Amino acid sequence: MKRPKVRPLVLPLTLLALLILAAWINSPQVAQLYDAGADRVAALPPAPAFTRGQRVLMLSPHPDDETLCCAGMIQQARAAGADVTIVWATAGDGFEFDAMVTRRVLDPSAQDMRALGNARVLEARRAAALLGVDAAHTVMLGYPDGGLHSLYTTNYARAYTVPTTAAAAVYITGALTPGAPYTGQALEADLGRVLDRVQPDLVLVPSPQDFHPDHHTLSSIAQRLLAHRQQTAHLRFWMVHGGLEWPLPKGLHPQLSLTVPPLAPLTPWQRVDLADAQAATKLAAVDAYGTQTRILGRFMRAFVRRNELLSAP
Repeated sequence: MKRPKVRPLVLPLTLLALLILAAWINSPQVAQLYDAGADRVAALPPAPAFTRGQRVLMLSPHPDDETLCCAGMIQQARAAGADVTIVWATAGDGFEFDAMVTRRVLDPSAQDMRALGNARVLEARRAAALLGVDAAHTVMLGYPDGGLHSLYTTNYARAYTVPTTAAAAVYITGALTPGAPYTGQALEADLGRVLDRVQPDLVLVPSPQDFHPDHHTLSSIAQRLLAHRQQTAHLRFWMVHGGLEWPLPKGLHPQLSLTVPPLAPLTPWQRVDLADAQAATKLAAVDAYGTQTRILGRFMRAFVRRNELLSAP
């Protein structure tokens, strides 16, 4: 059967409609509507300040999560004299569209996807340096992007093979344990090594209510490991995937508040206010992720706001 031809004007009109919608969403008038939750944010209690000598461990599922959620907190911790270590569970090598754009190919190969992973590692270290965390205080684990749930369930003891990278073990340059199998056991062992080395007083982890499977899976693993050590009081939660289109409006709106995420309205959030200079540095760290901002820039820059959010268990 012959397929009906698409009318020549359909695509241009669709693109025009999307551009108009994007412009409307990011207009100052609409931005004021989205800041209606600012009063609620202002009423939240401030998070306790970081202190000199405090050992802070940031567990990030992918390169860029640490910046989106907590760039201001990381800067404040470093300014207070706290010791900050950033750990990335994955290298963020699972986004095929990203590889298509950055590698300029229509059908990314396993080699293309692995190259993307190593490129994102370099971006992550540049972003961390902007936030005041040197390479010696960063750790790349390099487990599969989009595969943490499988590692925590069906592949706890048996290696998981990633369809996009064709990898079944850690291949990332500079990873903590090169060649470690993609299993939940290996991931937990690596996280245990980090905990033993850092001995953190505070562990910043994704909220268990975060929508992304890698995020809430890493949260579950961290909670289990800290509970085994009787250190759950050290946990603090943050959120990046907090509900449909959150935070709105997309794009850069540093004058707006980061509102309470729709997926966690009853969470006892605390407010972390950002100085203008801290917000500017956060934006620079976001922009360090060039592979991501080419595609997700409006989403990522939407986290550069007047505040960040944190909660205790």
